Amino acid sequence: MKAAIIAQAGKTVAENVKVVPDWPEPPAPAAGELRVRTLCSALNHLDLWVAMGVLGSHITFPRITGADACGIVEAVGDGVDNSWLGKKVVFNAAVAAPESRRPTDPPELLAPDFHLLGEQKSGFHCERFNAPAANAAAVNDDADPAEAAAFGLTFLTAWSMMVGKAGLTPGQSVLITGIGGGVALAALAIAKFHGCPVIVTSRHQWKLDRAKALGADATILDAGADWSRDVRTWSGRRGVDLAVDSSGKATHLASIKSLAKGGAYVTCGNTSGPDATTDLSRIFWNQLRVLGSTMGSNAEFAQVVALHRRGSLKAVLDKTFEYSDAPAAYARLESSEQFGKVVIRWA
Repeated sequence: MKAAIIAQAGKTVAENVKVVPDWPEPPAPAAGELRVRTLCSALNHLDLWVAMGVLGSHITFPRITGADACGIVEAVGDGVDNSWLGKKVVFNAAVAAPESRRPTDPPELLAPDFHLLGEQKSGFHCERFNAPAANAAAVNDDADPAEAAAFGLTFLTAWSMMVGKAGLTPGQSVLITGIGGGVALAALAIAKFHGCPVIVTSRHQWKLDRAKALGADATILDAGADWSRDVRTWSGRRGVDLAVDSSGKATHLASIKSLAKGGAYVTCGNTSGPDATTDLSRIFWNQLRVLGSTMGSNAEFAQVVALHRRGSLKAVLDKTFEYSDAPAAYARLESSEQFGKVVIRWA
C-alpha cells in the first residue's frame, strides 16, 4: 500500500519523509480492532517530535507517524459489532496500556498509562490501518474527511485540558496563548461554545486577526515582553479564570500572572522549552491550580465527537496536500506559519 514514511530521524523532518508505493498491508484486524481505509490524515507536532528522534530510543526507523485520521471501516475483528462496517470514523490515538499492578498499589486516578498510535505504534499516514474499536468514534456520513481528520487529537486534548482537568464552566474568562496552532484553535472553539470571553496571544498580527474573525474577544501581539498587565486590564483587573498554554517557557510566567484568584493554568506542551520560570508566591497566595494534561480518555473523546456530529465544534484547516506531496505537508508544519491543521488526502 502507499504510505508516507519517516526514513530516518533528523532535525529537518521534511527531507526525511518518503512516499512509498509498497509498504506492507496491515494484517487482518485482531480481536477488538477495526480495519480502516484512510480518507485523510492530519499532522500534529507529535509527528515532528517522533521524526526528530527526541522521544526516545524505543522509536525506530523507517516508520509511519500520524495520530489523526478519518476513514471508512472495511473489516472488524472478533468481538466487534458488524454495525461498524462502512462507518466514517475518527480515532483517539491514546490506547490504554495493559495494567501491571502490585497488590498494594493505590488506585490510578487521573493519569492512566497509554501508548500513542503514531508514536509507540504505527500511525495513520498510509492507505489502510488497524486500530482499536474502543478508540473509534463515528462522524456524520456527509462529514468532510479533511476537517474530520483534523478534529480528533487537538479537540480531545483541548477538551480534556479545559473541561476534564480545569473544570471550565460557562461564562468563565479564558486566556489562550499561541493562537494558530491546532490545540489553541480547538481551545478557542470550546471556550466560545461555553459562552466564555476569550483573549488570545500570538507573535503574528495576521494570526490575531484570523482569531478575531473566529470569535476571540481580545488579542495581544506577543513581542516577548510581559503582557500579563494587558490581560488584567482587559479583565477589569480581576485576571482570567483559565489559561490554556502549550508554548511553555516563553509564556508560562505571564500566564500565571494573568490568572484570577482560584484560577487554573493548564498545559499540554512546551514548544518554546520546558524550563519555565514561575511564581510560587502567586500560586499559593492566590490558590492557583497548575495542571498538566496529555491527550484524553475515550469517554472524553466520545463527548467531544458528539458535539462535532451536532455541528457545534469544527476544526480549522490550514492546507490540504495530496499524499504524493506529503513531504511538503511536513515542511508546512515545520515552518510554523500554519493557521489550523495541515491535512494529507489519501482518497
